[in-house]
Amino acid sequence: MSNAGRIDVHFHMIPQFYADMVYAAGSGPAIGRYPDWSPELALEVMDRFGIATALLSLGQPGVQFCTPDAAKALARRCNDYSAGLNARHGKRFGAFGTVSMWDVRHAVDEIGYCLDTLKFSGMSLFASYDGIFLGDPKFDPVMEALNARDGVVFVHPGTHPLSKDVKLPWPFFMMEYLFDTTRAVVNLMFGGALERYPRIRFILPHAGGLVPYFSWRLAVSPMIDKRLKQLSKDEVFALLRRFWYDNALSPGEQTWGCLENVAAPEQIVFGTDWPFANANVTAEAMKTYEALDAITPAQRAAIDRGNALRLFPEFA
Repeated sequence: MSNAGRIDVHFHMIPQFYADMVYAAGSGPAIGRYPDWSPELALEVMDRFGIATALLSLGQPGVQFCTPDAAKALARRCNDYSAGLNARHGKRFGAFGTVSMWDVRHAVDEIGYCLDTLKFSGMSLFASYDGIFLGDPKFDPVMEALNARDGVVFVHPGTHPLSKDVKLPWPFFMMEYLFDTTRAVVNLMFGGALERYPRIRFILPHAGGLVPYFSWRLAVSPMIDKRLKQLSKDEVFALLRRFWYDNALSPGEQTWGCLENVAAPEQIVFGTDWPFANANVTAEAMKTYEALDAITPAQRAAIDRGNALRLFPEFA
């Protein structure tokens, strides 16, 4: 293993009580059923792939499948569970807190609990909630709370309500998740949230969805349509460099060729997406990533660990 001290920023937790509640509500993840998960299995995978620390975020579909009051309570239960794992396992686990976005007041309260009381490393938010994307003014109180705390936000994709109407039989995770991330990024940039809340550090999963690939098109869009915020090409690329990008399910040269031209090199971090990316997929991803000649040993060490320590110095 090239680096036995990896910090994995994209590593999910699926407590049994959570899976039971999701199934009872008739909901579930994009892959249909949850994969096996336990802290012991997580540690086995971490040891196999040289992961010293995994930042845990709740699996899909978050807590929005509940009523508002139940979602608030479930978010708190998940956060307390994650805090317990942190206490038992030291620096092997870190945590991104979970919030209910049914009521932004509840979300703001839970951000305070997670970051101020539990001392979590950051918060996990979905790219959209019931078709409303991050960057929408509805979520401004949440952004204000995060900005005031120099918050790190792990942005995980979900699905738009209209995704189910797309007449294709393929599961959402193959395409729709990438589109969800991309739409959130555009909304954060052109809606002005990145500029209003400059102290938030957003981590984009899966190398930013489609963003690196279509960045040039995005940069000239204001030249095509004057209704858009008139950002220059340089301003668009500067905003894209504000984001952090993980390489979960995106380790190949095809993606790297786009990402390295968009992301700040010191803001690319390591991720696996375990257990939704199962151990066989993770092994294939590691094989691909470690064989990528375009990444120098110094760059790989930075992606594996060094860059993440700039966000999470507590794991040094």
